[in-house]
Amino acid sequence: MTTTPAELLPVATGARTRAALRTLIRPDRGRAILGLGVLVGATAVGLLVQPLLGRIVDIVADGRPADALTLPVVLLLVVAVVQGVTTTLGLTQVARLGETVLARLREQFVERALQLPADRLERAGAGDLTARVTGDVARVAEAVRSALPEMARSVLAIVLTLGALALLDVRFLLAALLAVPVQALTARWYVRRAVTVYADQRVANGAQQQQLLETIGGAVTVRGHRLEEQHTEKSAARSRRAVELTMRSVHLVLGFYARLHIAEYIGLAAVLVTGFFLVRDGSVSIGTATAAALYFHSLFGPVNAALVLLDDAQSAAAGLARLVGVTDVEESAVRLPHQRKRTEREPAAKAPTDPATAVTVDAVSHAYGPGRTVLHEVSLTLRAGEHVALVGTSGAGKSTLARLVAGVQRPTGGTVRVARSASSTAGPSVVLVTQEVHVFTGTLAEDLRLARPDATDADLRTALATVHALEWAEALPEGLATVVGEGGHRLDPARAQQLALARLVLADPPVAVLDEATAEAGSAGARTLERSAEAALSGRTALIVAHRLTQAVAADRIVVLEAGRVVESGTHDELRAAEGPYAVLWRAWSGSRAVPHV
Repeated sequence: MTTTPAELLPVATGARTRAALRTLIRPDRGRAILGLGVLVGATAVGLLVQPLLGRIVDIVADGRPADALTLPVVLLLVVAVVQGVTTTLGLTQVARLGETVLARLREQFVERALQLPADRLERAGAGDLTARVTGDVARVAEAVRSALPEMARSVLAIVLTLGALALLDVRFLLAALLAVPVQALTARWYVRRAVTVYADQRVANGAQQQQLLETIGGAVTVRGHRLEEQHTEKSAARSRRAVELTMRSVHLVLGFYARLHIAEYIGLAAVLVTGFFLVRDGSVSIGTATAAALYFHSLFGPVNAALVLLDDAQSAAAGLARLVGVTDVEESAVRLPHQRKRTEREPAAKAPTDPATAVTVDAVSHAYGPGRTVLHEVSLTLRAGEHVALVGTSGAGKSTLARLVAGVQRPTGGTVRVARSASSTAGPSVVLVTQEVHVFTGTLAEDLRLARPDATDADLRTALATVHALEWAEALPEGLATVVGEGGHRLDPARAQQLALARLVLADPPVAVLDEATAEAGSAGARTLERSAEAALSGRTALIVAHRLTQAVAADRIVVLEAGRVVESGTHDELRAAEGPYAVLWRAWSGSRAVPHV
């Protein structure tokens, strides 16, 4: 496995890609064997056409009566029907095999991509992952649906046709093989260049998409700083690189075809000359020589198809290697921090001596790159059922610590351990709810069931009622059956946040992490949203990144972060009385606000 200096996601080696492909096919070996067997039969039946045509030539050359042609003509019709039926059955099996393997690969890719640490995806850039999940998947899918069945049929046709030439006369086979060196050199010449060209092309396309995403996503900032010309030039440069590689691939294909035509001419000329001398010597009949020439001519299609499909195969192989690269990321890189196995470099976190301890953060540090350390050996313990608020100025490391506890990122140093309660063995140990909530396209019920697929309608209503969202949910045009998300009924930010909190209730984790999940509390529904969060966290251990210090007031304990370090810990009253960083934050935040009654 290798990664580029630009921190792109890994690309699997050729050996690893082939091993992954074998693993993907293994569960469907029976279907593969059946499909291959039927195609072999279909191809073998089709090889009867040339001898039958040769027989017709002999009948005509010998001046025999017209009724002598009846049997070979009828047999030609039978061969056509049988070959058509068996070929259809064989290709159907191969196509089903390909689609099954492709679906399995997609599932593995999506599963592993969703598990990748957020900072790893950020370093790679959205363009790289987008290019893989769109362009690479599409290229592999196209190869599976068209190239794979055609390649299987072509290879079988080549092998069996060469065998048939040998049965007619081994000298025909030797003459036909004169084309092989040219074809082999052509294939070698092509493959050596195509692997690099197509791999570079996929990387260039990913870089192009990344630049476009950055430019479009930051359009307001780009215009505000008058950076249009600079970003346009960057986009143009990456587009030129993608076009350059595309043109290289086109020139490569043109040279490939030209060499194949030379091989065909050499082979056919050799078979015809051999047939001439063998017929003159009386070694074979005119019909046999005709059959040999037709056999070689029939190889044009499958040989060219097999070699031309190298184009699709190389492109698909490059895409497959990029997909396998993601599915094959080291297991330790995608496990939740508290689920990772211990290594020599990372000692196992000691089990809490207090059975009431829910979360243990032990000397955790985290950096987003060299010189970008945001947490410095932070240690923190959350007791079961305790609500702890994280407070600090922007950039203090609050969200980073929350994401490490939630497991969406792994620390660069130290350990995070989350105790799993016996009552939550079937669900997640930790659920993270952030300010950025996504409403998935589908019915409201389907969106909620993402957290618990087996939930009944009664369970959904109970969860919505818990977070004070049942009233508006039932008032939707079709209630729980209302389509929400893209193209559906639009939920305002506060309701979308309540939906996320209802998912939290359904998932029922022992530990919840809220990263500014009530930031919308500045809107008209502020108190309702805060009450929703309080209800969702009832009975759970909670780590809350406090957007508003009123959230900190309600917490059992407040932890103050400053420059990635814990500088204070205590209750609201204790920290106010201490006249430390929290007291300064409280005075700055409250200002002219009425201090809530505690």
